[in-house]
Amino acid sequence: MSSISFIGLGDMAHAIAARAVSGGHSVELIGRDPAKAKSLAAELGGGATAGTFGTVPAGDIVVLAVPYTSAVPVVARYGDALAGKVIIDISNTFNADATGLVTPDGTSGAQEIAKAAPASAHVVKAFNTVFGHVLIQERRLDVLFAGDDAGAKANVSVFIESLGLRPLDVGGLEMARWLEGVGPLLMGLARNGAGTFDVALGVDFPG
Repeated sequence: MSSISFIGLGDMAHAIAARAVSGGHSVELIGRDPAKAKSLAAELGGGATAGTFGTVPAGDIVVLAVPYTSAVPVVARYGDALAGKVIIDISNTFNADATGLVTPDGTSGAQEIAKAAPASAHVVKAFNTVFGHVLIQERRLDVLFAGDDAGAKANVSVFIESLGLRPLDVGGLEMARWLEGVGPLLMGLARNGAGTFDVALGVDFPG
């Protein structure tokens, strides 16, 4: 099993970390509010610990679980503390009414995060196509991911599988923009055709 650090203490961090604890991983929770990090670690149990914001994360895999508006500044602040880490970007980049993306054409939030990260760190986009409240239900779901480094993607794929989820590689980090585009799609589906936010996208392989 791996050592996984979470920067961010919101619903998605909670959902993924809960599955990570159940999967036997060593989990570290990091946030600007130390009391909240300690409280979440105690709630999760399984030896989960609270780390210190801004210092070197203990995990080989770092789940960046902050809103996109904070993601690049947080990575820039960490700087070399993220050297050699696999960084999983779970952020969504849609606008206030979830009808479009805030990132310019030709790029993605994940690519902007990669620019801010140390050269030896590897960013993988994952988990943004799953709602946190659905993820915590412990159903087997599909998790689409993208990244440029084969080794980092292999590690993330194994991690996703260990959570009882199905990892599906969609290609290089340039594909992250299209994964981020799934956010408005999911929101539109939930508000219209599905009529509920208790929904998840999946991939079928006929035959």
